[in-house]
Amino acid sequence: MVRRPNDPEHSRFASLVLLLVALFSCLLVYAVVSTLLNPTVNPQDSSFESLESVAGIDFGEKKGECCRGIENLELWGAAVKWGSDFKFNSSVECCQACKAMCSGNDGPCLCDTWVFCGNKDACGSRFGECWLKKQKDTLSPDRQEAGQTVSWTSGIVFGKGEGIVEMETEYGTLHIKLFPDCAPYSVTYILELLTLRHCAGCQIYRAESRGQSWDPQGNHIKDASYGPPFALIQGILEAQGTPFKKIPMEACPTIRRGSVAWIGSGPEFFISLANHEEWKNSYTIFGSVLSEDMEIAEKIAQLPTKSDVWNNINVSVLQRPIPLVMRRMKKSLGDVNTNMKSE
Repeated sequence: MVRRPNDPEHSRFASLVLLLVALFSCLLVYAVVSTLLNPTVNPQDSSFESLESVAGIDFGEKKGECCRGIENLELWGAAVKWGSDFKFNSSVECCQACKAMCSGNDGPCLCDTWVFCGNKDACGSRFGECWLKKQKDTLSPDRQEAGQTVSWTSGIVFGKGEGIVEMETEYGTLHIKLFPDCAPYSVTYILELLTLRHCAGCQIYRAESRGQSWDPQGNHIKDASYGPPFALIQGILEAQGTPFKKIPMEACPTIRRGSVAWIGSGPEFFISLANHEEWKNSYTIFGSVLSEDMEIAEKIAQLPTKSDVWNNINVSVLQRPIPLVMRRMKKSLGDVNTNMKSE
């Protein structure tokens, strides 16, 4: 930023000017980050949620952000803890009780579903009931009821080696560990994509390498710029012919290498090739690419591109977009190494 020398006649206004500059700088940073990742954003486009709306809010995991569920939803399944004898004051406590049964290394989770009744008026004597359950198929959970008349809040927990889906490309398959406890609405949408016979329209269309700014582990190199290139691959997950509903902002920890996150409310998404602390807590992270598959993402980032300008920002767009297919994982990978903890 270019600054003008101070004018002696207006020195009495110096403090006010500095304050205004600081406020403007904060807004500018968030606006630039939004622009870097959204090819269609413009000041009149209400479809892209401004990062200003989340400025100053900590979306990290310190406040239990990764023990979330979906309201007005009752998931079914075999009960492993009966809610009539198992009560808590909050859905977070119910979720944590389920997680406590899913922390071992000796096989699948004993609990993968929690259902909590937290509306005092609607629940009556059942207020606080926490039902812990077990699904036959966590990628296709059994629903009992959903809608405004349902007083239950439900969530899913994936154990080690579970909740992994495949993003298939012609250059290899990216295995993505989903985080339903951090982003339940996002994961529900991804699971819906798995039920479709095709994902026409799903593709990766932007690719930018780490350049000279980040090392192979994704760490930023001292004194290097933050782009361009911006160390990411970007695409869209929207099946043609299927209506897309905006996804609410969910847990937004710091973007790490391998993070899979929405841009705004989706369906545009990106996979980060680096640790982006400079982006703060700006994007809903709904999964992470397994570390052993990041070489595929790096390969895509090296494909031929053409330069483009999105709202005065130079970006690199693939000469030929890469079609995507979302699939269930064919077999368990056992204990996996993800790049982000969900608890």
